[in-house]
Amino acid sequence: MTDPAAAGDYPQGIKLGVDVGTVRVGVAVCDRDSILATPYKTLDRNARKNSDVRVIANLVQELGAVQVFVGLPRTMKGEERASAMMATDYARLLVGELSARNLAVPVNLVDERLSSVSAHRSLHEAGMSSRNHRKVVDQVAAAGILQHAIDMQKARGADVGSRVTAPPPSVDMGGSGPETVPATPGHTDRSSDNGRHQ
Repeated sequence: MTDPAAAGDYPQGIKLGVDVGTVRVGVAVCDRDSILATPYKTLDRNARKNSDVRVIANLVQELGAVQVFVGLPRTMKGEERASAMMATDYARLLVGELSARNLAVPVNLVDERLSSVSAHRSLHEAGMSSRNHRKVVDQVAAAGILQHAIDMQKARGADVGSRVTAPPPSVDMGGSGPETVPATPGHTDRSSDNGRHQ
């Protein structure tokens, strides 16, 4: 499969944005023209059975999504800690689920610094009480992640983020470049940092 980032192109069509937390996972979707990302739903994170991963794979199939962006939380210094590992492991689980269904849909990790902070601020400015934020903040954060990604794709005329791919079953080709994160089996780190306990 051709890596759009390497080809100087990117998938066209409906895309999903995913905000991974230790308790909840927010999902957002954009239109076929990738103009506007909208909050879609919030899922309970099930790290034992990964039922939420299967729900997202179902959405990819049902909506005919062509790409999924998973937010990669970094510190303000750009460092990756426990929550970044959690998001990476989640993206790998999703790639594995999509591959098991023979769905060649790319999953990219994209920088999501301050997405949750921005989501809370947007909800506050919209007049929603703080106690009601928890119900929708994850999907609003996912919409922020997705909107940033699709805007950057259009601005650059190329794919963005780091592609998560499954390695060849028998022959190691050395990966597809520096922007690839191999989808090796991993565990989901339930710890969080920087106050992320969504």
